[in-house]
Amino acid sequence: MDGHLVTADAHGHAAAAHHDFEIPFTVHPRPDTGIYNGKLGIWLFLASEVMLFGALFSSLILIRTSAPVWPRGWEELHVVPATVNTAVLILSSVFVVLAWANLRLGNEKAGRGFIAATLLCGFGFMGIKAYEYSLSLGHGHFPKTNNFFAIYFTMTGLHGLHVLGGMIVFAYFLGPGWKMWHTERARFTNRIEIVGLYWHFVDLVWIFLFPTLYLL
Repeated sequence: MDGHLVTADAHGHAAAAHHDFEIPFTVHPRPDTGIYNGKLGIWLFLASEVMLFGALFSSLILIRTSAPVWPRGWEELHVVPATVNTAVLILSSVFVVLAWANLRLGNEKAGRGFIAATLLCGFGFMGIKAYEYSLSLGHGHFPKTNNFFAIYFTMTGLHGLHVLGGMIVFAYFLGPGWKMWHTERARFTNRIEIVGLYWHFVDLVWIFLFPTLYLL
């Protein structure tokens, strides 16, 4: 009898410990912020990313305004593939919103299809960017050529790494991460919203990069 009581007590403590370590506010919003923890975390992360890219844009402005002569982007770079890439990223943002909206409505097939479409847009962007890099390198333009190309390769390369990071997350959710849809549907949908916010930020950075580097 005592053994059963000890076992039951142990199970009770284990259940209590499990309950104590459960991550709160992964689905429902916090009462103090009005948003769930994941969204709060991604907004804080994106704030740090704004400072990162803001420093790079500030450096570009200072170097360009202090240079007696500055190359024109439309003369040195390849505007057509960059324009196509801009359209690809804008389309990918539409797809990720549609994915999140369909998942919220419980439409698994459409949600998964739009995530796959977003990932394909990412592959398209990276492929076009690789082609554009090959054109620049083929013309003898390297980061060491001058300040213009040093900034161009630095900023577009860093942006490309961010695109690649988003693609890895989308690929995970399409693969092993999709099992959460069948166990914690609301939490999974929130995760898609979080990576979607990151993806929108990456797209927004390109919206500023494109005219700054290619058109001005």
